[in-house]
Amino acid sequence: MSQYTERFSSRVDNYVRYRPGYPSAIVDLLTAECGLTPQSHIADIGSGTGKLSELFLANGNVVLGIEPNDGMRTAGETILRNNPNFRSLIGTAEATTLQNASVDLITAGQAFHWFDREKTKPEWIRILKPGGWVVVIWNERRLDTTPFLRDYEALLLKYGTDYQTIRHENAVEGLNDFFAPQSPRITSFDNVQLFDFEGLKGRVFSSSYTPEPGHPDFQPMLDELKAVFDRHQHNGQVSFDYDTRVFYGQL
Repeated sequence: MSQYTERFSSRVDNYVRYRPGYPSAIVDLLTAECGLTPQSHIADIGSGTGKLSELFLANGNVVLGIEPNDGMRTAGETILRNNPNFRSLIGTAEATTLQNASVDLITAGQAFHWFDREKTKPEWIRILKPGGWVVVIWNERRLDTTPFLRDYEALLLKYGTDYQTIRHENAVEGLNDFFAPQSPRITSFDNVQLFDFEGLKGRVFSSSYTPEPGHPDFQPMLDELKAVFDRHQHNGQVSFDYDTRVFYGQL
């Protein structure tokens, strides 16, 4: 587990600045489907820099951010320091440190595919109140809907250190088993980011599977990234398009 919890230690600043947030429509969905109210207590597991927590804090919820990585957790604490409803805790998906039956809703964002699901499921059942819900959300980059996205995907396949192993799509396969015997409900929302070249570089460097300075592929990747940007930019920007996928159910 430690190898996963430390993967983003050198990428915190870029993660804060260049990773996408989450559509506010998610709150409306969970209000209608899961009984979410401003009084609901939420455990945001793998809360990182607080991008998903922010969504629920804006709804008035108490959010318990569970994050094992020191750098990510400190960034989240700094960004959300003025919100009294955010409480930051050192913990993992498999050992949250929370009390039995203490939360109404468990959320997990991009971090879910790192969790040991066999150990995570009984822990989440333990901390959920009766009738509580689990919501797994991630921004899934569209791979081939535009020429830019096709070239960007080809760049990651060429230079990514372990990109094919840890792609988020690989996490979907195990979700039915995680929610079994029920199947999760699934909803998707559009999401988008516009980047100039500096922003695009930051977005690339926020990913744990891209080469870092000192790696022999770092400069070749950067040179090819600039060529991709120059080929597809419009008014100095390229568009990162996502499907924000929401999986929700009861354990």
